Amino acid sequence: INVFRCAWSSAERLDGKTVVITGANTGIGKETAIDLAKRGAKVIMACRDAERGQAAVKEVVEGSGNQNIVFMKLDLADSKSIREFAEAVNKDEPKLDILINNAGVMVCPYGKTADGFEMQFGVNHLGHFLLTYLLLDLIKKSAPARIITVSSLAHSWGSMKLDDLNSEKKYDKNAAYSQSKLANVLFSHSLAKRLEGTGVTTYSLHPGVVKTDLWRHLNGPQQVLMKMASPFTKNSSQGAQTSIYCAVEPSLEKESGGYYSDCAPAKCSSEGKDDVVAQKLWELSCQLLSITWE
Repeated sequence: INVFRCAWSSAERLDGKTVVITGANTGIGKETAIDLAKRGAKVIMACRDAERGQAAVKEVVEGSGNQNIVFMKLDLADSKSIREFAEAVNKDEPKLDILINNAGVMVCPYGKTADGFEMQFGVNHLGHFLLTYLLLDLIKKSAPARIITVSSLAHSWGSMKLDDLNSEKKYDKNAAYSQSKLANVLFSHSLAKRLEGTGVTTYSLHPGVVKTDLWRHLNGPQQVLMKMASPFTKNSSQGAQTSIYCAVEPSLEKESGGYYSDCAPAKCSSEGKDDVVAQKLWELSCQLLSITWE
């Protein structure tokens, strides 16, 4: 038996609903796409790589029997690409019921996005922050609607370096990853407050320790540790369960801003609930992206 298997399951249907999933061509994102497609949703798979994206669409169609699956190009490391993607969705889609901010990079060597942000903070937080901002009117129009952001337990080892969000003074790839995952929790928390009364609810989550492509940047000893832990790690399908739970579980309709793990409410770190840090991060994110989002 797998001790971590989600006991949760649901026959909830999503016919007539539209879902956007970032990073849907691999790992948890792809498994989430297959599940929501089986429930009848139209799934927009937002991925950086067209070839891999198209191949994943084929897999999702075959795995779900749902033809209503499309690939759209989205590079979260480039605000121009994010704006083009959002513009296309806003133009072509009459509604957007569920946005799943799933894509991520993990403990990668130091690099910068097209806009000059540190890669992990830039993709994992700022990219999704901007994407959500640009799609928000459409999401509100579709209420009741949900915005789900995939974080990680690693958020609890992170702290927001508010004076150096882009790790320009010092780069530690693990600290930068944890910071970006803490930013996901804080963003979801702040967003919930701003969306009170709109019928749009937000969720952040820890998917479990999942063996996916994200592991490619781990060093030797980290790889060994992960191999030793592998009886306790989930496959991508198990790792996707909490994302799916946050997307479809009816009892969550009135919940917003919370953090989830193993298909249940969970405790995030104390900094993950810190309103002062959350507000500061919000303001700095708006400044970095040159947007006004009260």
